[in-house]
Amino acid sequence: MESNPVLLESKSSPINLLNEMQQLRLLGHLCDVTVSVEYQGVRAEFPAHKAVLAATSKFFKEVFLNEKPMDGFHSNVFLHEVQVADFASFLDFVYTARVEVEEDRVQRMLDIAEKLKCLDLSETCFQLKKQMLESVLLELQNFSESQNSEEESPARPNIGHMAEAEQDPPDSSIAMPGCGASPEGLDAKSEEKM
Repeated sequence: MESNPVLLESKSSPINLLNEMQQLRLLGHLCDVTVSVEYQGVRAEFPAHKAVLAATSKFFKEVFLNEKPMDGFHSNVFLHEVQVADFASFLDFVYTARVEVEEDRVQRMLDIAEKLKCLDLSETCFQLKKQMLESVLLELQNFSESQNSEEESPARPNIGHMAEAEQDPPDSSIAMPGCGASPEGLDAKSEEKM
């Protein structure tokens, strides 16, 4: 009797793998590449794993696959015109699939994602920029609507004041309904005024 195949799939394994790789990187264990970045005289070095960088960045994949065997086990990669904070955020993203940055750095993160050919980060930045733009447009629309309603509001009381000014003063000969005047008499007076 033949048994049917069953799927054994872990939902937590990808997250656990990323977390473990991040811990290894932070502790400097098993790192086989050092990425040096420099921007306007500020320089920093970041130990990392070739496999993680190659799997997340086509730029790094090309670099590592084109290395000569005599280069040795450990590699050094130099990136010029990349800000230290941006590359640190890039590394956090590729090792954890998430990173928190200030809103004004989103465009810079998109730029580094495109420079390093990191599709996941590019798409993430693009989606966030789209959401930010939609949010700004919604705020502008709400502001515009509130301005329009404020412009209409002051006009209405003026119309009311004009209507009051056209009415006869309280001591006029027009009697109020319920004070002995008939509605027909009021209609006649109104027609005369018009």
